[in-house]
Amino acid sequence: MNKLFIQIGAILAGLSVALGAFGAHAFKASLEAIGRVDTFETAARYQMYGGLALLVVGILSDKFKHQFIQYAGYAFVIGTLIFSGALYMICATGVTMWGAVAPIGGTSLMIGWLLLVLGISKK
Repeated sequence: MNKLFIQIGAILAGLSVALGAFGAHAFKASLEAIGRVDTFETAARYQMYGGLALLVVGILSDKFKHQFIQYAGYAFVIGTLIFSGALYMICATGVTMWGAVAPIGGTSLMIGWLLLVLGISKK
């Protein structure tokens, strides 16, 4: 079991719940005023997905010892931080150029899933 990935995953998942709640309540009027409720919800949702993916990687790393499992974990951390972070930055700053950064994070998340499949498939 990779304790680090499990810890990071739990932190990301917990923070996504907190941020989602703030977005739905405390920040709702501000997000509605700038038309970014959906963007914020997407950021929180993908942060949760990344957190859950890291929990899976952490648990599976004992059973599947291939290095791709570890690489998948790093890809999920990087992808979640970049993708969700870029969307949160759009909401916080109104600077839509952050949208150009989000696909880098999305690509990293996709690579993470691919690496997870490959790591489980290898002997």
